[in-house]
Amino acid sequence: MTDPDAAPAPGEQPSFDAEPPADAERPVEAEPPAEGRHLATDDGTPPPDPWARPAPPFASTADAPADERSTETRLLERLLGRRRMQLDLRRRDRFWGWFGTIVVTLLAAAARLWQLGQPHALVFDETYYVKDAFTLGELGFAAQWPDEPNPAFEAGDVFTFLEKAAYVVHPPVGKWMIWLGMEAGGGATSAFAWRLASAVVGVLAVFLLVRIARRLFSSSLMGVVAGLLLAVDGEAIVHSRVALLDQFLMFWVLVAFGCLVMDREQARRRLASRVAAVVDAGGVVGRYGPRVGFRWWRLAAGVSLGLACGTKWSGLWFVAVFGILTVLWDLAARRQVGVGRWWEDGLVVDAVPAFLTIVPTAFVVYVASWWSWFAHQGAYLRQWAAENPGEGVTWLPAPLRSFVEYHRQMWDFHTGLDSEHNYAAHPLGWIVQWRPTSFFWEKEAPGQGTCPADAAEACTRAVTSLGNPLLWLLAALAIVATVWLGIRFRDWRAVAVLSGTVAGWLPWFAYAPPFSDRTIFTFYSIAFAPWVVLTLVYPMVVALERTEGRRGRGRVVAVITIVLTLIVAVSVAFYPLWSGLQVPYSYWQTLMRLESWI
Repeated sequence: MTDPDAAPAPGEQPSFDAEPPADAERPVEAEPPAEGRHLATDDGTPPPDPWARPAPPFASTADAPADERSTETRLLERLLGRRRMQLDLRRRDRFWGWFGTIVVTLLAAAARLWQLGQPHALVFDETYYVKDAFTLGELGFAAQWPDEPNPAFEAGDVFTFLEKAAYVVHPPVGKWMIWLGMEAGGGATSAFAWRLASAVVGVLAVFLLVRIARRLFSSSLMGVVAGLLLAVDGEAIVHSRVALLDQFLMFWVLVAFGCLVMDREQARRRLASRVAAVVDAGGVVGRYGPRVGFRWWRLAAGVSLGLACGTKWSGLWFVAVFGILTVLWDLAARRQVGVGRWWEDGLVVDAVPAFLTIVPTAFVVYVASWWSWFAHQGAYLRQWAAENPGEGVTWLPAPLRSFVEYHRQMWDFHTGLDSEHNYAAHPLGWIVQWRPTSFFWEKEAPGQGTCPADAAEACTRAVTSLGNPLLWLLAALAIVATVWLGIRFRDWRAVAVLSGTVAGWLPWFAYAPPFSDRTIFTFYSIAFAPWVVLTLVYPMVVALERTEGRRGRGRVVAVITIVLTLIVAVSVAFYPLWSGLQVPYSYWQTLMRLESWI
């Protein structure tokens, strides 16, 4: 995987997986420093190695003219690309990087916070998560409720819960976040407060995506474009306006992805610095390269992935995919700087530490997220070990035995869930939003409820988890284009933008016919919505890069502008159906063009 804008060797195409030319300048071979772990024969030259690649075309610049780029700079251009090296040097890029970020973040905030408390009703699965979050904060565990508790709860009588633990089938992180929102927003009597945490997380996700895409594509403008698309997407808006768990899963995996993008750059900067030190000292990089030190951004990614799994178990797929992604980046980096046995070096020096940094960290954070369950004896199944001596994993302490049993029951629930539901949807249609989920729908005759008496027709309010239809359709096509472009140009960015979709979408096919009949919904796709946006933006980025300074640039810019304008226009039209605003019934009928949307 290469950087498409990195500096090519003279006479070569811009691909750094290619061998350097035969007449490329070689560094002087000398005894390398110990930190590089280079093996050498008695005369100081590396032994023959059938797996070794030729040394990179970098020579010491100690005797070079003063204006000659340093070895480290040239290595960085190879590892990060010229555009990334120049991005923060241009005032225009710095200005648009922050001004554009602020503008699209404010747009996202307006779309998510305006009339957030409407409808003042527990919509869809809010009936579970809001009440669970409230009792979790009040009692330390989710409690049971009497029959038909929602009317009283919505009316402000929120203390009708029973002080008896309820069986909940998702970890607690998302519900703790909902509770924090309720505390900050004025309490459980306010629908605005129920949804505040979701809205804040949705706004932060747009902010993060701008900054991640800017670094990923080495373009302030395209970072802003990515943020704009997420800001106006229907799924992103709807999940920011309801208190469901999938929004928090999306947020934590996006944070983890951002941490790994930062880790990639930091590790490559360290690698360039240490390889340059070897070369400038007169040595060569032989079979093995230098270590790059402890990876703090990877640790942060492990924490974020632990919180994602602590929201929903489907976060585990992101742990696996992102773990593979970061290792592939490291292998490519060692290959690009000319490490001979780059595959072995990367696996030992980078892959093993990556696993030990991310996976145990995520596991510890996940277990720690259950702290309240461990602390409260009345929590569901907390006393299972004491009540069932000799059962379960007997060598574990009693609290952990109960913890394992609880998770076994949760596993049975998730793998055995096959009840009929009108909005159940096969994952094949998720990528084009074929069968969206209706969270709330209400029709009132003129003069009834809030529908004006002088209205010409009935009024409708809806909250439909439907992604912007044009955006998702184009993104589905962009997946094919991204796969082709990634192979054609060996571009690491193609793998990066597809990674979240692979982790958040493909595993669900195992739970759908013909493999299984588990009840699943299209709204689960919010977990990988940021990567849907990145995948749509990627072909635009490639088109702009390939036409820079060439004929056809104007047409590319015009097409991108038209596409963005149409997507925003579609979002403006659909916004009432995403936000519960009251509209004429005919307006709702006009927009819901497909029978599968109803």
